[in-house]
Amino acid sequence: MKDLKNANEQTPSGLSIDPVYDEKREALPGEYPYLRGIHKNMYRGRLWTMRQYAGFGTAEESNKRYRYLLSQGTTGLSVAFDLPTQMGYDSDHAMAKGEIGRVGVAIDTIDDMRILFHKINLSSISTSMTINSTASILLALYIAVAQEQKADLSSLSGTVQNDLLKEYIARGTYIFPPKESLRVITDMFSYCKSHVPKWNPISISGYHIREAGSTAAQEIAFTLANGFTYVDAALKAGLSIDEFAPRLSFFFNAHNHIFEETAKFRVARKIWAERLKNHYQAKSDSSLKLRFHAQTAGSMLTAQQPENNIVRVGLQALAAILGGAQSLHTNGFDEALSLPTEDSAKLALRTQQIIAYESGAADTADPLGGSYFVNDLSKRLEEVAMEYLSEIERRGGMIACIESGYIQKEIQEAAYKTQLAMDQGDQIQVGVNAFQESISKDPVLMKIDTSLQKKQLSRVSQFKKKRNQKEVEQALLNLKNTASSSNNLMPVILEAVKKNCTLGEITQSLKTVFGTHKEILTI
Repeated sequence: MKDLKNANEQTPSGLSIDPVYDEKREALPGEYPYLRGIHKNMYRGRLWTMRQYAGFGTAEESNKRYRYLLSQGTTGLSVAFDLPTQMGYDSDHAMAKGEIGRVGVAIDTIDDMRILFHKINLSSISTSMTINSTASILLALYIAVAQEQKADLSSLSGTVQNDLLKEYIARGTYIFPPKESLRVITDMFSYCKSHVPKWNPISISGYHIREAGSTAAQEIAFTLANGFTYVDAALKAGLSIDEFAPRLSFFFNAHNHIFEETAKFRVARKIWAERLKNHYQAKSDSSLKLRFHAQTAGSMLTAQQPENNIVRVGLQALAAILGGAQSLHTNGFDEALSLPTEDSAKLALRTQQIIAYESGAADTADPLGGSYFVNDLSKRLEEVAMEYLSEIERRGGMIACIESGYIQKEIQEAAYKTQLAMDQGDQIQVGVNAFQESISKDPVLMKIDTSLQKKQLSRVSQFKKKRNQKEVEQALLNLKNTASSSNNLMPVILEAVKKNCTLGEITQSLKTVFGTHKEILTI
């Protein structure tokens, strides 16, 4: 197939399309404060990364899905991990029983990571890993495998989510207390700057905040407040703003209302740029540019009439592109019922490709620039978001607000209001509270082969039998000693995975020093 153009220069009727449209009323795309996008030409220069989130069962099964998606035109990988991996348990731990490989891939050892990326050149692909509490371990495993492939680490690109603050707020896969989690995160900032400079060591996530029920304004405010907290922690650890800020990335939800979502992305960019410049005195343009990945809204998928989700995903994806996303994942229409099948995953990818090559949304920078509606929504969203940011500062900062339960309570109240509106029919959800059908036909669903769990358990057992136990014990002791000091953790974690320590063993060693976080109840 011949190379595809990023953008068309005329409409199907032959009308010419300018690179950007402007009435000289506000900064252009690529100009501070980046309301209209972080690049001058946006998708005319380069399309967003089509990064389909996938992972299930064992590393072998997930590797097959990745290679299939790459063959279908996906341009970046995105790894979903199972709950035991996210929570720092090996598959043979009692807490992992029944959850191995169910919502993502099980990664316990360096062998698993080797298999996960078998026949995939890490030098030529960008990989995002949706992992938080154990992000440092997964990054170390990825780097170790990349080194085995003789990859140039200076050009290795990708992202670990690594956003623990939103775990305390909305998702719950935390392990260590906030202070210790911030220490691990800032160690990763410093390590990545020196060793994998094109890697994003964090993806500050509003996605899960929105999934928990927040409003668009809350998603902006709470996500950026988390971001500012990470900036403060890095500065306190001795890093300078322009050393690490250019590699900070964000992850937002793409919800149903195209115009409010477009405004949301614009406002987030503007507030971030202004705060980094005026408060933190960042000098580099790269520090000011909020780069974000978007994912269509899982919470808006319905089990009723699931084919309707195809339309929802298309609209949400369009909102992300109109809002200037740098990468995008589109959900499978069947994900309210199961993990996506191969066919539904392909259809989700095709949705992005149709928007890219057929809709015209990529043909000019900021197509909705100048819209009265979007401009008004942007102004009002910014006002509400700034009110929240001021309140967070008044209450002592984001960690204090999380520990007091203020953030969680605000999200819970917003979620309750939304559910009440749906229950009363004031907010329509097609197929759920309006236009229902008495008979529904369920699609063919993805089934996880339960025998894969036995296979994973056997592999972990064999791995532990073959390794040098003395080397493992010494590596874990070095890790504990480093955790008790102020030295950077990443080099010793990398050495531990190379000495065949498992994810669970590394996590447990850190627990003995850091302890574990206890949730604050807000009810």
